[in-house]
Amino acid sequence: MKKVPLRKCTGCGEMKPKRELIRVVKTAEKRDENGNVLVRSEISLDLTGKKSGRGAYVCQNAECFEKARKARRFERSLSCRIPDEVYDEMLGQIKES
Repeated sequence: MKKVPLRKCTGCGEMKPKRELIRVVKTAEKRDENGNVLVRSEISLDLTGKKSGRGAYVCQNAECFEKARKARRFERSLSCRIPDEVYDEMLGQIKES
């Protein structure tokens, strides 16, 4: 029998199968040889689960997403400040799916 990978929802804190959760991913910054930022890191939903970068998982419902947002759990997991516009865009995508 194949082992099912589990991940913890940042909203409710429950362990669930990875396929049942949505991944929020922070892509890495790209810099040139002098250390100047060429491409800034970006935060988005990874509905395929295949994007590279640091990830945090959340249930596929708006309540868990809002709970994680209010407690700033995404910001803690991804080690960065997340603008409200990005949260609103992700919430819209969760409600669509």
